Parts: sequence; C-alpha cells; structure tokens
Amino acid sequence: MQPQKIHNHKLEIMSYNLLKGKRGIIFGALNSNSIAWKVAERAVEEGAVITLSNTPVAVRMGTIDELGKKLNAEILPADATNVDDLEMVFQKSMEILGGKIDFVLHSIGMSPNVRKKKLYDDLDYDLLNKTLDISAISFHKMIQSAKKLDAINENGSIVALSYVAAQRTLFGYNDMADAKALLESIARSFGYIYGREKGVRINTISQSPTMTTAGSGVKGMESLMDFANRMSPLGNADAAECADYCIVMFSDLTRKVTMQNLFHDGGFSSMGMSLRAMDQYEKSFDLYRNPDGTIQYG
Repeated sequence: MQPQKIHNHKLEIMSYNLLKGKRGIIFGALNSNSIAWKVAERAVEEGAVITLSNTPVAVRMGTIDELGKKLNAEILPADATNVDDLEMVFQKSMEILGGKIDFVLHSIGMSPNVRKKKLYDDLDYDLLNKTLDISAISFHKMIQSAKKLDAINENGSIVALSYVAAQRTLFGYNDMADAKALLESIARSFGYIYGREKGVRINTISQSPTMTTAGSGVKGMESLMDFANRMSPLGNADAAECADYCIVMFSDLTRKVTMQNLFHDGGFSSMGMSLRAMDQYEKSFDLYRNPDGTIQYG
C-alpha cells in the first residue's frame, strides 16, 4: 500500500500504516495542546484503533469529547492512581477494541506543590506524595494492572513521557524532577520483568520543554523553552514531533528497544554550550559592566 500524505502541524507527513491492526490506550489527553492528543491523532492516522482515558475532572474541564468524536474513540474516565479504575480501563478497552492491547501511552504529570508555588526546600510532604503518585507511581499501577489482567499482547509497547530534569537540576521544575526520575526507574525495573515474561517493552521519552497545560505551570517555562531552543542544534521538538516518535516506539520497528530513556530534545541533552546560547549569555553582561569594560561579579 502506498503511503498517504497527511497535513499535520507545520509538516506534510506520510502515513505508513505503522500501527495497522493494532489496539491502543492513550492516557492523558486534555486538549489540543496535549502531547497525548497529538499521539492519539497520529495513532489513528497510522491505522490503530484506540480508547482514551483521563480523570473525570479532566474529561469535564477539557475538550477530550471533541477528540473522541473525531477519532471514533471511546472515552473512559478514570483516576490513574486508582487500581480499580485502571483495571476497568484495560478490561473495557479490550471489550471495545476486540482484543488485547498493543500499545499504551502514559502522559500524566501534575505537582500540587508547583501549583501552590511551594519551593523545593519548603515542600508540603503530603503534596509531594500526591506528585509522586500521580506522575510516577501511577505508571507502576498501570503496568501492574495490565500484567495481572494479561491485557497486553506479546511484543506490545508501553511508553511514558519524561523530561531531562530527571538527570539534571533545572530551576523551577521542583518535585516534578523527583517524579520523573522515579518514572524512568519504573520503566527499567518493570521493563526487565515484562520483557522477560511477555516480550512487552517499556520505555520513556524525554521530551523537549513543551507548552502543554501542565508545562505552562512550571516557573519560567517560556525562558526555559527559549534557552533549550538556543542550546539544541535541531531546536526544540514540539508536541506533533513527539507524537511521531511515540508512533515509532509503538510500532514493530522498535521490537528490541526496551528499558531505555530516549531523549527527544533536538540534541539538548548532549550539549554544553551553543553559539546562540553563548551570544545571549554575553549580552546579559552589559547590565553589569564597569566603565573600564570589566564585569562586576556579585
């Protein structure tokens, strides 16, 4: 079959039926800015049938109904921190889609501490537990529920979205950095078990800073995006480009990739200092320059 042209975001991309005949569950689509929203669109474009899930509150407040109608995808409201809800999503998805699941996207992250502007050295620990449960432990609960129900086909693919703050300290990312580090550890630990027993691969994709609804809550997000873009030789990867990468990870083209944290960030994670970032950095010295040209350090 010849690939079909699809007009998506800024690029005219080709559909290659990479997911033809596959069934998937996409967790976390809220609105058209969501990476999960773009992944859902691309999955269906590539031939998959899917269900969508988010919290009942997110389903009410977001526009996921619009996506469901567009993609002919049933929406299953569920709390991803609740095992009973997760088991319901997998059981109903198998019923709706007519068989076991081939791929799952975990695109879930939220920090009440960030929302309440709590600094990292003054965290509310009850809120920290919620951050970890929502943003990371939910991934473990999701995989464990699927495994116990034998809901995922052999050689299936599970992907969660992460960020470089799991490895590096970035101002303002706060306790979400801890959550992402735990998320990546879960992918490795469960990837070994699920891979050995069922051939199911589990990976995380460390995405460029992206202005999603969740991302917009991070302090200094616009400056962070500008810095990452100046540092990266290919520039920041946007939500639509991340969706393309997720599709490849769901497809049979990546059958032997598992337990990996895969950077999708235009090269940012391998950079020290770029010319564009250095240029901007040097301009900032003008505010602190002495009459003789030397710089005041304080």
